[in-house]
Amino acid sequence: MQSIRRLGYTVRPATFDDLPNAVRLFNACSKETLGVEQVDENAIRVEWKTPRFALETDTRLVHDGDRLVGYVEFWDVQEPHVRYHFWGRVDPEYRGRGIGAALVGWAEQRAAASIPRAPAEALISLGQGVTEADEEARSLLESRGYEQTRSFYRMRVDFDGTLPEPAWPNGIRVRAFDPTADLEALVRAVRDAFRDHWGYVDSRLEEEIESWQQWIRDDDRFDPTLWFLAVDGVEIVGMSLCQEADAENPDLGWVNVLGVRRRWRRRGIALALLHHSFSSLRERGRSGAGLGVDATSLTGANRVYEKSGMHPERRTDAMEKTLRPGVDLRRQTL
Repeated sequence: MQSIRRLGYTVRPATFDDLPNAVRLFNACSKETLGVEQVDENAIRVEWKTPRFALETDTRLVHDGDRLVGYVEFWDVQEPHVRYHFWGRVDPEYRGRGIGAALVGWAEQRAAASIPRAPAEALISLGQGVTEADEEARSLLESRGYEQTRSFYRMRVDFDGTLPEPAWPNGIRVRAFDPTADLEALVRAVRDAFRDHWGYVDSRLEEEIESWQQWIRDDDRFDPTLWFLAVDGVEIVGMSLCQEADAENPDLGWVNVLGVRRRWRRRGIALALLHHSFSSLRERGRSGAGLGVDATSLTGANRVYEKSGMHPERRTDAMEKTLRPGVDLRRQTL
């Protein structure tokens, strides 16, 4: 960050007092590239409270006087510490001044400090998602050795006309999540369902449970009556974890997590969960629903979503750089 300090900018970690200004910066950037405000204070506050994520060591703010003009955060919160992510934003009026390059450089230095935490033989990667409209960010990352490794879609369905009734396979029923009784079983089921997704890395169950507890505790949008569990007897076999309103578009509901465990796939459970979720969200007054999906999902999830009537609305590309070669511990294929 020395290069931009010499230009008169100040650099420091974020604090929770910076939350309103940070959200304004993030939304100014998304308005510039996408035409919408993507986040609110609730969403960022929940992220900043994630266990093992520390504002002091994992964020940097860039100010021009009192004006927040740049932000970057670094993520490495779960073992085995092999797949790092960062996320940065520069005020649209301050682009082209070297701030973006300085933010990426800081993230790479921060990542280098985490490498000793990983297994000695493991490949280490650092990545950031870039929307298809943000060519400036893509060019910056490519100039520093990042390559596109995957694409993801934001998908949407509008609730026009009569929605299909969910068709549950024999022996499968749906019920709402009980935060007191179901948490560990749900986390285990999600781990099993997403084990077949590209990039999956095994992590400690205890760390994941702690992260879910924090999400449930701190997210103002958490509503257990919109967390739907498909069960076979008492066993959780699939899940659709929804929130009533999307921060980007409050007219839409949002499906945060949707998955089915391998043993119960290809029986129509995912489609039934979607149809059940859509009906429930329309009952709450939503005009449609959205979710995010791997564009080339190993489990064919995008085909299920298309069958439910959803269509891609926007693409985000994963840009990654190998920091250290070695054995790739991430899931690549089924």
